[in-house]
Amino acid sequence: MSLRDILRWPDPRLNMVCEPVTQIDADVATLAADMLETMYAAPGRGLAAPQVGEMWRVFVMDTEWKEGAAAPMVFINPAIVSHSEAQAVQVEGCLSIPGISAEISRSAEVVMTWQALSGAPQRRAFSGFAAACVQHELDHLNGVVTFDHLEPELRAEYKAVYVQAAP
Repeated sequence: MSLRDILRWPDPRLNMVCEPVTQIDADVATLAADMLETMYAAPGRGLAAPQVGEMWRVFVMDTEWKEGAAAPMVFINPAIVSHSEAQAVQVEGCLSIPGISAEISRSAEVVMTWQALSGAPQRRAFSGFAAACVQHELDHLNGVVTFDHLEPELRAEYKAVYVQAAP
């Protein structure tokens, strides 16, 4: 395992749609292990492959580790198959846009399918912060970043703050 550099907005790769993983092999397993190590070191709760410059439909997540035991998850070719009409607002940050947190409204509950590293199909319902996290990471695989969820005026304000604070 090794730490990978996390791309920062406005890197154009963060706005690209990722390709499906067609074969789960040692390269995908290494990517997932590196992403988990990078996510924990950042320290974050989720990280998508394009954030480390890999354009595959893979993300990792652990919404539990900051409050309790680690519960890492690897999502390969994830898809939301259903979502609640109810919305919930969460304050979201992003490892690719450090220093910016914004209130984002998303489905309060989602059901997601994906493949595990073993290739086995997975299906699970997520709610609360975990639902926001899987939706945030899936956005990355579709070329969507936090700024894209904001109204134009607020988006411009947050981008200006981010650009001004950038090293």
